[in-house]
Amino acid sequence: MKPPGVPPAELADLTRAEDRISFLYLERSVIHRDSNAITATDDRGVIHIPAATISVLLLGPGTSITHQAIMLLADHGGTAVWVGERGVRYYAHGRSLAASSRLLVAQAAAVSHRNKRLAVARTMYAMRFPGEDTGNLSMQQLRGKEGARVRRIYRENAKRTGVTWNQREYDKADFAGGDPINQALSAAHTCLYGIVHAVIVTLGAAPGLGFIHTGHERAFVYDIADLYKAEITIPIAFDLVAEGSTDISADTRRRVRDRVHDGALLERCVRDIRMLLLKPELGGPVEEDEDAVRLWDDEGLEVAAGRNYADTGDVDF
Repeated sequence: MKPPGVPPAELADLTRAEDRISFLYLERSVIHRDSNAITATDDRGVIHIPAATISVLLLGPGTSITHQAIMLLADHGGTAVWVGERGVRYYAHGRSLAASSRLLVAQAAAVSHRNKRLAVARTMYAMRFPGEDTGNLSMQQLRGKEGARVRRIYRENAKRTGVTWNQREYDKADFAGGDPINQALSAAHTCLYGIVHAVIVTLGAAPGLGFIHTGHERAFVYDIADLYKAEITIPIAFDLVAEGSTDISADTRRRVRDRVHDGALLERCVRDIRMLLLKPELGGPVEEDEDAVRLWDDEGLEVAAGRNYADTGDVDF
């Protein structure tokens, strides 16, 4: 007997991570489910959003979401992030769109091996310094080089826009306490973190296994997001403050949405993560096999699961 309701989606039928809406922000509304759509209801009416097209759903102040809506979002590989004026706290995510653990195993193997971890970290830094050789630099040298690059980027954007810039300073518990440019930077980075987190989870990788950042549940999120800040979120923040925005949080969110609406960031993020974790395959397609459950062997082999290995006969369970 089949359970009532709409049957769960098949992994093969789900929209690829790079083809989804980067993020959708909702506030002051009730989020529910109607068949395979998420519905958002407020005093203006009801909007239907196809669940399979959402990468990350940002739930702002005044939202409430039903159990059925979360089930649908999770079933379609989406991520829900609750967002407030004081920043983001990550609570839940849907299932991965990856049928195998190949990417996760590669990530765990690389982050657990000093030389492999160093190689990935160097590659991340090299992506920020095109045309420069970072292969022989230590982590201390790379951090110093990156710090100088970030200071230069802030100065250049301040000069370009005429915005006064002192330093990056913010309090997670007091968003409104920061000056306008720091508020805008925090709001823009929050959106970027949500997008990157959703891609990482959707691909089946671990948000907490970082190569440069460490010790935090979103360490890998910060690693990947740092690849795009200079190009996306920092210029957006300075532009908005220069324009005299009176609602920095909302205006920044909309500007980030417009900047990544064509899906190019999602596609790039997927490609970069696969390249970093699946070297030397350089981001080639991940072969998925829904039945690829194996048993580990201490000789470094993998043997078929679902078999009885007693005596000499292999008998299917």
